[in-house]
Amino acid sequence: MPLRFSKNTLYQILFALCVSVTYLNNYELTFFVWVGAVSITIQKSYSLEFVKQILLFGGILILAVFSSFFNEFSTYNFIRDITYLAKPILGLLIGYQLCKTRLKEPLKTVIYTGVVLAIIHLWIVFYGITFVGFRNIHQIRGYAGYFSDFEVYVIVLLLFHRDFNIEISSKQKKWFLTILILSSLFYLSRTNFIQFGILFLALKGYFVLNKKRLIALISIVFTGLLLYSAIVYYNPRRNGKGIEAFLYKVKIAPAEPFKTKINTEDYKDFNDNYRSVENINTVKQIINDDWFTIIFGKGLGSKVDLQQEVWLDNTQLRYISILHNGFMTIFLKSGIIGVFLLFISIFLLFRKQKPEPLLINKVNYLFTGTAFFLFISYWVFMGFYFKADTKAILIGLLLAYAEKIKRENTTALK
Repeated sequence: MPLRFSKNTLYQILFALCVSVTYLNNYELTFFVWVGAVSITIQKSYSLEFVKQILLFGGILILAVFSSFFNEFSTYNFIRDITYLAKPILGLLIGYQLCKTRLKEPLKTVIYTGVVLAIIHLWIVFYGITFVGFRNIHQIRGYAGYFSDFEVYVIVLLLFHRDFNIEISSKQKKWFLTILILSSLFYLSRTNFIQFGILFLALKGYFVLNKKRLIALISIVFTGLLLYSAIVYYNPRRNGKGIEAFLYKVKIAPAEPFKTKINTEDYKDFNDNYRSVENINTVKQIINDDWFTIIFGKGLGSKVDLQQEVWLDNTQLRYISILHNGFMTIFLKSGIIGVFLLFISIFLLFRKQKPEPLLINKVNYLFTGTAFFLFISYWVFMGFYFKADTKAILIGLLLAYAEKIKRENTTALK
């Protein structure tokens, strides 16, 4: 007898596929799968709020196409940049379209997908340590992955599952959290730790300020500064083993993306502050061009000259078209106007807190926390534009989920 799946199960599998394909670090495959998913889940209508997000990212892409007419680039680089700048649009569409009418329990689908990804990640870590012989965090992270924003969102949803009306047994919750937390810890990602802190505080309502919450936030910041001071005092070594290597990365994190003077002849200074190297060269090359480039960017296919060859994605490169910094990448492609549109897309996620049902408030809190985190995510790891990023799918899903809840509440009141 042939195995049959319900439509809901098939869409759950499609959602999991769209998220998990990004972990393969093959953007061509990701783009192919995402375009396919968008094509088979198209909706008849979209909300104004969602359309605004699509128009903003579409505007960034159109600006890059426009400025390309005034520069010369290879066809390959031109097409490749179209696919990169289209990524947030595709991600938002996937999450929104699947949640709006296809998935019965979208948040449960998110949780199950995250747990499966965490199990796979832990197996890869176990295999790397046991059979390959990795013994430091650089080897483990290079082999098993550098971060997983998606798993952090799932941890937060599980911690607040009652607030989101997610029905899950206590036993399941404990097992899922154990798996997800272990997996997240093995990424040893500074950004993920910050992400968890921001989302947790947001869902606790600390970003809706009053005197009590303001005191709590100040206390948390003060505690964080004390812990950072302790790490600086401990002075972890650059090439230390185990947790010391992670602590060294924490120590240099505040200055790493913001330094304006770097000794490019000093390998340690260059490597430790590489993100700033990209930013410095981008700003110099655009400002030294003309006013048109500053306003509209250099267009699709444009590249930044790093002044020396560096190893990126196992390839030695001097000219790069995509930077770690998402704001700088958009500045390169679409100029100041593009960066302005990107900022608007973030600010639209902030929610004015109104006296609404708990579930709506919690979703609004999650949007607000995400908006705060996106500033960091775009600055250090390209945000929605990173080829392994899945936040755009989650934001699209949450936008549709919030609309669905509001419709249900409106119907119930009639």
